[in-house]
Amino acid sequence: MKIALAQLNYIPGDISYNSNRIISYIDRARSEGADLIVFSELAVTGYPPLDLLLRPDIISASMAAVTEIASHCNGIAAIVGGPSPNTGVYGKSLHNSAFFLKEGRISAIINKTLLPTYDIFDEDRYFQPGNDFRTVELKGRKIALTICEDIWDEQPFGDKGLWRLYSVSPLDEIMKDNPSVIINIAANPFSHNRIKVREEVFSRNAKEYGIPLISVNQTGGCTELIFDGSSVLIDADGTVLEKLAFCAEDIRIVELPSPGCDRSKFTCPPPFPEDMTGHIHRALVTGIRDFFAKGGMKRAITGLSGGIDSAVVVALAAEALGPENTLALLMPSAYSSDHSVSDSVKMASALGVPYHIVSIEEARQAMEKTLKPFFEGREPDVTEENIQSRLRAVMLMAFANKLGYMLLNTSNKSEAATGYGTLYGDMAGGLSVIGDVYKTEVYRLAREINSNGEIIPPAIISKPPSAELKPGQLDTDSLPPYSMLDPILFKYIDLEWPADRIIGEGNDPELVEKIIRLVRTSEFKRKQTPPILRVSSKAFGSGRRMPIIARYR
Repeated sequence: MKIALAQLNYIPGDISYNSNRIISYIDRARSEGADLIVFSELAVTGYPPLDLLLRPDIISASMAAVTEIASHCNGIAAIVGGPSPNTGVYGKSLHNSAFFLKEGRISAIINKTLLPTYDIFDEDRYFQPGNDFRTVELKGRKIALTICEDIWDEQPFGDKGLWRLYSVSPLDEIMKDNPSVIINIAANPFSHNRIKVREEVFSRNAKEYGIPLISVNQTGGCTELIFDGSSVLIDADGTVLEKLAFCAEDIRIVELPSPGCDRSKFTCPPPFPEDMTGHIHRALVTGIRDFFAKGGMKRAITGLSGGIDSAVVVALAAEALGPENTLALLMPSAYSSDHSVSDSVKMASALGVPYHIVSIEEARQAMEKTLKPFFEGREPDVTEENIQSRLRAVMLMAFANKLGYMLLNTSNKSEAATGYGTLYGDMAGGLSVIGDVYKTEVYRLAREINSNGEIIPPAIISKPPSAELKPGQLDTDSLPPYSMLDPILFKYIDLEWPADRIIGEGNDPELVEKIIRLVRTSEFKRKQTPPILRVSSKAFGSGRRMPIIARYR
């Protein structure tokens, strides 16, 4: 049986666009001899549709689209994800469903059983879980049709090892019907420290049940989420035979492997590398590109300070949107070093990014003069430093409003974690590009960007990080060195280790307590930041929900 894996980029809520794309790929797969084509989870509505699922007009339009898609399934069958009404007498009004379409009609509807309510997922808010475990049949083959989490009932969780999250295993139940293949439709967002686990889960399921497994994922960016695609065909012994493109649309027609088949006809791709910096790079470019394209925007503006964070963001924006659609503002003050300006000019010129030098010095002096009668007798402190940051945000937003740009934020995850940023200043913007990338990872990302030729001047990468808001200022005046800070932040935020465990690894107790206190007391700032492109398994935003007002160690 020939199966087409259709890995597409959808737009949440645009049912007409999504369904037209699905139909065009059905026609293409039929013409290339496929017996079945598989699309991803909630493909008709796009994932994640969030509270659009509460709108009756969205659901009726989605069901009408599924009926229309089914009418094109003659000479080929299709599996398409979408919401369906719950026809039972209790529970939520919707199911998260896989529609099995053949002979011009909806042949079967399989409902998702396991509804994740952790990290970024909140499916129990919208859906009633399914409880009907059965196969669908095509050309004499029984298919175990599952939806994303339904094959994740057991997965590795930190120190717990393999952990069973749910009381029921859908695959255990479906296997009683003796299927010959598992097909899983998914919406798995990219996470550089979770993507290998995903592939391990797929391989383990194929090996445990002794039959091939196909998983089709969507691709593309949806606000803060980035879907990497990487759809797979896995043999019954757990070997990955085919893997579709990373962060790109792709379609591939595969022949289901039989026991002892010749594997030379498959690509048998290598596993994901240990160093995922290159994949993070491509994911961030995808996230920027789709945020603008799907939001109807074209041009980005960013402050280019001479520091590594803004340099990386400008380079990514230029790659995603084109240099001609990326504007850089250099906004020196009396405290800006000459090399910060010259390095920024060198980078912008080499990239072909238009730039303007707009000094904030006159405005800074005017603000100090205005405030002097009220602050008389008080020593300069962070107040004056923050005024500079906010003046830069005013300049950036003025250009954005007048000339039609979207401001990209350049704060990194280390800064966001510790509150080392100015509200309504350097924390402003419509999208946070590297807010899920720790500072030490930003340096690796800069070197990755330069791997095919110098884009970021070496001087920007090598100089000590500084906000340049007062004479001789360095980040280490306020924070520990990032080489010490980031590992502690990772363990506390991403791994959710308690302080005692972090200290038990040999870290200075006073330092650990200080860092955790900074994270805890900066929650109010993070609630006011732009959406952050998610590239890890624990990004600030919807995947980490902490109270602003709380007392805890």
